Amino acid sequence: MARHYPTLSRCGFLLPSNIKASYEGAGEGRRSTGWDAPDNGINSINTPALRNLRARSRAAVRNDPYAFNVIDKRVSNLIGTGITPRPRIEDDTLRKLLQELWDDWVDESDADDRTDFYGQQALVARTVETSGECFVRLRPRSLEEGLAVPLQLQALAPEFVPHDKYETTRDGNFIRAGIEFTPGGKRVAYWMYLAHPRDVTSLSAGYNQLVRVPATQVLHIFEPVEPGQLRGVPRLSPVLKRLRSLDNYDDAVLFRQEVANLFAGFISRPPPESGPAPRDPVTGQLLTLDHDGFTPMVALEPGTMQELAPGEEVEFSKPPDAGNNYPDFMRQQLMAAAAGTGTPYEILTGDMREVNDRALRVVLNEFRRRLEQLQFGVYVHQLCRPVRAAWLDMAVLSGAVELANYAQRRREYLRTRWVPQGWAYIQPVQDVQARRMEVQAGFGSRSEMCLRNGYDAEAVDAENAADLARANRLGLNYTTLDAVEPLDDKEQP
Repeated sequence: MARHYPTLSRCGFLLPSNIKASYEGAGEGRRSTGWDAPDNGINSINTPALRNLRARSRAAVRNDPYAFNVIDKRVSNLIGTGITPRPRIEDDTLRKLLQELWDDWVDESDADDRTDFYGQQALVARTVETSGECFVRLRPRSLEEGLAVPLQLQALAPEFVPHDKYETTRDGNFIRAGIEFTPGGKRVAYWMYLAHPRDVTSLSAGYNQLVRVPATQVLHIFEPVEPGQLRGVPRLSPVLKRLRSLDNYDDAVLFRQEVANLFAGFISRPPPESGPAPRDPVTGQLLTLDHDGFTPMVALEPGTMQELAPGEEVEFSKPPDAGNNYPDFMRQQLMAAAAGTGTPYEILTGDMREVNDRALRVVLNEFRRRLEQLQFGVYVHQLCRPVRAAWLDMAVLSGAVELANYAQRRREYLRTRWVPQGWAYIQPVQDVQARRMEVQAGFGSRSEMCLRNGYDAEAVDAENAADLARANRLGLNYTTLDAVEPLDDKEQP
């Protein structure tokens, strides 16, 4: 009777050799040979690869139109015109005062003076999507600078915090990937370069040094995909190699078609000793030959009827075409690239063939659901809320606003609803009718419907009241329908 001896598995457990893997994906047979699947921690896997991933992702965005379009479309849908705050304070006067002070500060928030706070949101999102993460420094300013609130923000590239810095400090803290932690695991500081370490034009590049910046002054924005992840990875990481190979293939096909469009002909004639010297069929003179013994190349003009000498023949080039499978191959590869970046194929390529409005609605709803997850889980939580808290603290400390019992009621004053820019209607008539029916049925409020479009219901009401008063003052009469009948199925587009 055959005996089966236990074997040591990769996980360290003793397994009888006659027991097969319960999951085919865990098998160790011939089909799994060469399957590189390291089981190290997320930081041991991504940290050594960050430099190459960032550099290649940026190169792809600069040179590959599909890579650029992925980042561009994701940022425009994630941020749009900005994720704006709506204070949830019951005092109407105070709420309006805080909103006006915020609007004044928005235009002054950028430490580099290139854009406003909502433009900085887009810059941060573009950096996160392209490079995997972004750092934002909170820069308190002096009262003499005359800002609405003495605070500005500075967006920094991931290279400012070295991902390969690992050591233990004298006070017992430990630094991992450039981030300093207490023994209990709390972030207390970031180690940052004074200037970009890869910027050769920087004035301080020769004596660039690391400085310790308290964590209370730094925001670290990235999407964690595993527990304990320290640094973010670029959005294009799963498809970088595929996009590069596809770009090389597409470029080769483009060059081949460029050559194919060159109308080239080759004239062959018998050797000189086999007959009289060749003459120009137009002038009758002896042909002038190049130093290599061949006739110089001449261009063909439209309508040319060229007579050839006896014995001469013309053969035209026949380069291969792109092939019948080129469109299908490109479509399939771009679909894989779209899936790997979380972007619909139609948005990635602009190819709307064979897509009806119902299918497009399904695609956009899934895309928008994913973006809303990022909007509130990453950008509102990691960027907008901390900025709002720092802004309100500086506003109170500088005397820009007076809030009673601020230390005790700070949490109350900070209650804010962040509203992204609303999504455009897919079918305007039907979408508006559906929202109106929601309000009439009690499934939603007018305020909620306004917020879905990115607007404040109070501002909308005030504008409507002002428009109505102006119309009455000018003697204008605008008619509105009390009810809008829904479209029949036959009338729907």
